[in-house]
Amino acid sequence: MSAQKVHVKNGDMVMVIAGKEKGKTGKVNLVMPDKGRVLVEGLNIVKRHTRPSRTNSSGGIIEKEAPFAVSNVMVFCKSCNKAARVGNRILDDGSKVRFCKKCQATLDK
Repeated sequence: MSAQKVHVKNGDMVMVIAGKEKGKTGKVNLVMPDKGRVLVEGLNIVKRHTRPSRTNSSGGIIEKEAPFAVSNVMVFCKSCNKAARVGNRILDDGSKVRFCKKCQATLDK
């Protein structure tokens, strides 16, 4: 599987649009374009049974974040307070910036 184009970046606020965490928002910690997945802070918590190792001497049940499919998250626009589709715009100085297609507000600083 080749790396797919991803519409989110590290540090973006996203809203989950499908699955058990639907409607919740969080910050993107990690984007995996080769797998088509994103890791969102504080969402999709799973329990992992681990054996004792050097890093985790006691072992046991650990709660950790599992990645979402990229198609299940949308960028959250703070100005219109909704999940929105993202467009790209080239400014006069030649820089490329992302914008919310609902309210036309820029998402990148």
